[in-house]
Amino acid sequence: MNRLARLPVVAAALVAMMVPMIGCNKLIARDHLNKGVEAFKAGKIEAAINQFQQATQQDPQLAVAKNYLAAALSQNVVQGLTTPDNVKTAMDAIGIYKQVVAANPNDVVSLKGIAALYFSIKKMQEAEDWQKKVLQVDPKDPEAAYTIGVIDWTQAHENALKIFSPEGITDDGKGNVKMKKNVCEAIKAQNGPLVEEGLKYLNQAVANRPNYDDAMSYVNLIYRRKADVDCGNANDVAADVKQADDWAAKAMGIRKENEAKKDKGPQGITMDANGNMQ
Repeated sequence: MNRLARLPVVAAALVAMMVPMIGCNKLIARDHLNKGVEAFKAGKIEAAINQFQQATQQDPQLAVAKNYLAAALSQNVVQGLTTPDNVKTAMDAIGIYKQVVAANPNDVVSLKGIAALYFSIKKMQEAEDWQKKVLQVDPKDPEAAYTIGVIDWTQAHENALKIFSPEGITDDGKGNVKMKKNVCEAIKAQNGPLVEEGLKYLNQAVANRPNYDDAMSYVNLIYRRKADVDCGNANDVAADVKQADDWAAKAMGIRKENEAKKDKGPQGITMDANGNMQ
C-alpha cells in the first residue's frame, strides 16, 4: 500500500484514538473541578484557582469550571480599590466570565459576576450596564434592580457633594432649601435623570422582594436626593422628605422582622431562592 493510499486509514485510526482521549480529558477536567470546589469551600483560594485552571485546560467547554475560576479570582479583588494590580485581577476574572457569556448570553451567574466585579473597581456605568443585561434575562431579579438603584444614588450623592462644596453647603438630607437658584439648576441637570431611574429600579426591587430592607433604605436615600431636584417647589420638597422618612421607618421595621426570622432559624427542611434544599 503506497503512502497516499494509507492516509485515509491513518486518519480514521487517529479519530478512533481521539474519541476515548476526549472522554478521558472530560473526566480529568471533572476531577480537577471537584477538587477545586473542595478547596474553594475550605477557603484555599489559590489551590482552587489552580484546580479550576487545570479543569478549563482539559475541557475548554466546561462552563461551570470557568464560572468557578472567575469566582475564585474574584476573591482576590478588594472592594473599592482601583490600584493597577486589583484592576488587573478583576479584569482577568471578567474576561473569563465573558467567555461563558459568549457561549451562553443568558448565563445569569456570569452576568452577575461581571457586574459585581465592575462595581468593585468603581466602573459604575459598566456595572449598571451588566445588571441591566441580568434584568433582560430575569426581569424580576431583585438584586440586579437594587444594584442599579444603588449606583444611581451613589452618583447623585457624589454629584451633590461636588456642587455643594464650593458653595459651603452642608447636605442636610432635607432638600437643602437654602441653596441658590444656580446651585438648584445644576443639581437638577445632573441628578434629575439619576433620581428618576434610581426610584424606578429600587421600587422594582421592593416589588419583587417585599421584605427587601436594604432596597427600602436606599428608597429613603434617593427621595432625599429627589428633594434637591425639586428645590423650586416647597410642597414637593416636603412631600419628598416625608416619603424618605416613611421609607426609613419601613426599612427599620422590616429589618427587625427579618432579623427575628433569622433568630428563629429554619424549621426542618427549607428551600432557598433557587429551589435547593437546605
